Parts: sequence; C-alpha cells; structure tokens
Amino acid sequence: MPIIKLTTVIESTQEIVFDLSRSIDLHKISTEQTNEEAIAGITTGLISLNESVTWRAKHFGVYQNLTSKITALERPYSFTDEMIKGAFKAFKHQHLFKKVESRVEMTDIFDYQSPFGIFGKIADTLFLETYMTNLLKERNKVIKEFAESEKWKLVLETK
Repeated sequence: MPIIKLTTVIESTQEIVFDLSRSIDLHKISTEQTNEEAIAGITTGLISLNESVTWRAKHFGVYQNLTSKITALERPYSFTDEMIKGAFKAFKHQHLFKKVESRVEMTDIFDYQSPFGIFGKIADTLFLETYMTNLLKERNKVIKEFAESEKWKLVLETK
C-alpha cells in the first residue's frame, strides 16, 4: 500500500488551518480541476466526527463517486477520514496539525490501496501515486493561500 506523506508550513493559527482542512466548501475550490462536487452527506460547511460526504469527481476522464467518513477528530490537532465506498480498495487520510512558533505544520498521511491486485500496483507505480500526490499538493496550496490571507473568512465565517 503506497503511503503519501506531505508537510506544508502555513503562517496562520492552528484553528484556522484545521477548520479550512475540513471545510467542504474549500475542498470544492481546491478540486476545481476535477469538477468535484459534494452530492450526499455533509455537502457544505465543516465536516465533523462520524459525518460522511460523498464526492462526485472526474478522474482520468470518468466520473466517479467516493464516500468518506470522519473516523477520528481532535480539534485542532488531528482528524482522520476513511473511504467507506469508492474506487480504491481502501484509504485512510490522517490530517495532523502542529504549532511551531508562528506557523502551523500541516501533515497529510494518505495511506491507500488500489483495486485490481497486481494491475493496481502497476498503476500506482506508473501514475496513480503521482496523481494523488499532486491532488494533495494542490489542496494544500489552496489551504495555505486562504489561511495566510483574509480569504479564510470567505469559507469559515458564517454569513
């Protein structure tokens, strides 16, 4: 099972970075390239413990649905989402947040298992691991952009 580990350093408060990371609305913004849309479960706002969301997105030219659930949450230190239905055989995505001076170290640990046995392993090597890493990097770039400016208020402040 490939494990992708990324750390992004963000100049903001731990609470803002934590909440942006579980914002359905910000996730939609960060995945515009895949036309990702929340179609069931929590479809807007902040997802919380034991809540789920079903995403519909276009990957590799095909629309797919994926449902994940928040299985652990300790605000503002960590949360975990796990796939309960979707194209992967399994995935577990840990989100860790650590305050270091005036910055937040946001760490993603994305542990996934591709379907289709040996063919899935070949896909991981050829393109899937890089594809997933780039999706996470783009998401983290958007979280950083919003957290380090006043843009975070657009998705976190109630209207």
